[in-house]
Amino acid sequence: MLKKSMNNDKAFMDVALENARLAMTAGEVPIGAVLVRGGEIIAHGHNEPILSCDPTAHAEIVVLRKAAIAEGNYRLVGSQLFVTIEPCIMCVGAMLHSRVSRIIFGAKEPRFGALTSNMQILDNMRFNHKIEWHGGVLAEQSSLLMHNFFQLKRGKK
Repeated sequence: MLKKSMNNDKAFMDVALENARLAMTAGEVPIGAVLVRGGEIIAHGHNEPILSCDPTAHAEIVVLRKAAIAEGNYRLVGSQLFVTIEPCIMCVGAMLHSRVSRIIFGAKEPRFGALTSNMQILDNMRFNHKIEWHGGVLAEQSSLLMHNFFQLKRGKK
């Protein structure tokens, strides 16, 4: 388990960005995530669908799985999930089921973003669990990483 003494959104998003860079190096879409509770990092990871041959291996899901194993409980009450790109509906659903308390993301995701860009899934009043969320933390760095990745994929410099 990693320790992070500062309870600071930007500091934890920096760790998520480090994980996104690891994803990029591995040829994965550069999205990184970190799960924190009480100022301590419980789990961190990045996108792994290609490496693991698993379409559900988004950074958020990878981190939720690691944290649940580390905690010995699929409920991650009181945790905060930091992710470099706005989560999709699958990942937000997993966060609802695991009882994440807060989502902090970097850049918006215009095609699949489920918090503000494409859908506003947490505005649904039928859920028995509410998640606070905040976007735009280190958004420029997160967006630039994605932009650079896809430029390289398309063979542009």
